Amino acid sequence: MPLIVTHGWPGSTVEQLKIIDRLTKPTEHGASAGDAFHLVIPSLPGHGFSGKPTETGWDPIRIAKAWAVLMERLGYDGYVAQGGDWGNAVTEQLALLKPPGLLGIHTNMPATVPSDVSKALASGGEEPAGLSADEKKAYEVLKHFFATGVGYAGEMANRPQTLYGIVDSPVGLAAWMLDHDERSYQLIARAFAGNPGGLSRDDVLDNVTHYWLTNTAISSARLYWESKLAFFDIKGVEIPVGVTVFPDELYPAPRSWAEKAYPKLVHFNEVDEGGHFAAWEQPQIFSEEMRSTFRSLR
Repeated sequence: MPLIVTHGWPGSTVEQLKIIDRLTKPTEHGASAGDAFHLVIPSLPGHGFSGKPTETGWDPIRIAKAWAVLMERLGYDGYVAQGGDWGNAVTEQLALLKPPGLLGIHTNMPATVPSDVSKALASGGEEPAGLSADEKKAYEVLKHFFATGVGYAGEMANRPQTLYGIVDSPVGLAAWMLDHDERSYQLIARAFAGNPGGLSRDDVLDNVTHYWLTNTAISSARLYWESKLAFFDIKGVEIPVGVTVFPDELYPAPRSWAEKAYPKLVHFNEVDEGGHFAAWEQPQIFSEEMRSTFRSLR
């Protein structure tokens, strides 16, 4: 089964290196031959080895259209897609396009927030009435994130071309990428404090180096400026969807929200380990989730 996997920021295609063997050679990792995937792992425009856009308009919608053309040109009549972070934004837009051949998607950072919850978060008000315990937890986590963790995104969305400190200094780039929000910093910092949590020091430095050597710190930031999508709001995806909730993700999507956001929810699982960079941190768990999600669509 062909599978296109899309990274986010400050991730890169480096995130997916650990899943390649697990998904293309499943029998070497405790799975059956029938679970094998053909992997397509593109780099987002302006990121890594991709070209830097010379015109405006390269938002997740346009990128999704490019991915549909890519899969068609590669000759895949049927395929599935996966993403987290910006990868989820692109993957959900791909699902909304419903290109011929797209059978279903998987996300590790789902957009499931109902409109009343989104409005309450935007206003900084009290949580809507009637939320379950899981929904209240998700609301509180998101409220804290929006209050303390999106300053970097605001700067990149408003003045990406002004961030010259991150192209003049590798230390400046590393600081911007590692401490872009409080929770991410805490999780990434573990790799430098003897408690890797799935990421080694080399993993983290490989990714920073990837941005540094390709000089894509500013060109990648432009995606925040280009996109006008509400990151966590329900988009209306109608094709089959699988959701995996990793405990250290930006917010723990409740099953109740996922079921409303994705009427064709074919897989939902809350796993014990992993966070925002799921494929990078927990490649074995991630790979098992891909097999479980897409097995029924083969």
